[in-house]
Amino acid sequence: MPQKICIISFDNWDYDKLIVEKLIQKKIDATHIKIGGFKHKSFLEKILNTLSKIILRKNPKIKKRQDFILETLRKKGQQNQILVINPGIIEIKYLEEIKKFTSKYIAYLYDSVERSSSEHVFNGLFDEIYSFDNMDVKKYGLLQISNYNYLEIQPISNQKNIKNEVLYIASFDKRFKKALELKKIFTQLNVSFKLVIVGKKTTLFKLKNSFSQSINGLILKRKRVNQNELQKLYSETNIVLDIVQENQTGLSFRVFETMAFQKKLITNNKAIMEYDFYNSNNILIIDDENININNDFLKNPYEPIPHNVYNKYTLDNWIKTVFKI
Repeated sequence: MPQKICIISFDNWDYDKLIVEKLIQKKIDATHIKIGGFKHKSFLEKILNTLSKIILRKNPKIKKRQDFILETLRKKGQQNQILVINPGIIEIKYLEEIKKFTSKYIAYLYDSVERSSSEHVFNGLFDEIYSFDNMDVKKYGLLQISNYNYLEIQPISNQKNIKNEVLYIASFDKRFKKALELKKIFTQLNVSFKLVIVGKKTTLFKLKNSFSQSINGLILKRKRVNQNELQKLYSETNIVLDIVQENQTGLSFRVFETMAFQKKLITNNKAIMEYDFYNSNNILIIDDENININNDFLKNPYEPIPHNVYNKYTLDNWIKTVFKI
């Protein structure tokens, strides 16, 4: 009988489902309970939920999402292992009920504790808690693991295909202001720059009216960038910009996508210097308060990462570490 492993996560960007797909490739009976995929059963239910949020300041959907987890587990039955990704979004009473369905209970945090309000999971409930954030690992005694490289390594792009020297892809949040600041610097350096911003319809509408007429290379999207789009965008650029969220030292997926596409990286995450793939030729670390773009960094070609180092950060190795398979 194959092992039964269940992944529970919100999965806004569809990274977590890749873990399930890889487990299935390994002949594991894997299930993904995607909390973010929960939908109201009817339009009326959706309207009532909206009214509750406005009038009562309560969101019934939050409870229904958590009930959905337990309903799914009852159908799927007992699991050998359950991994909850960013368990801070689930109430403790539900986390306790989820544990009853498995003999090994694991948590993975790919948000910092301060950003995700995950303190309530540090009560001995989980058998193992992994975190991508080095500061949280030290502060709370967690197991350290980075995010993973889910892509096969890509050939270095032909320079004739390059359309934009620098690429930035992110959700719309506080980082947008920093991205605009950097775009201004690159414009002064005569370096082309493309911004791909993902956000809600109302937010993007406001942005479109306010900025798009004055910002060249700005693309506004409601849906995440899919794999085909991502591959095209990366193949047309030399350098990827990664701006980390406040109070975060963990490595974003952009770091590993950049590694797979063999692109150079500009980031404000100083913690990246602690990793064995760090190479100052490939990765430029900027200071938020005093941004300095090195011309030599812009001109020098990418230096490939040794295969043994690259393989350490693959999804396959991540699964071996977390699930011991």
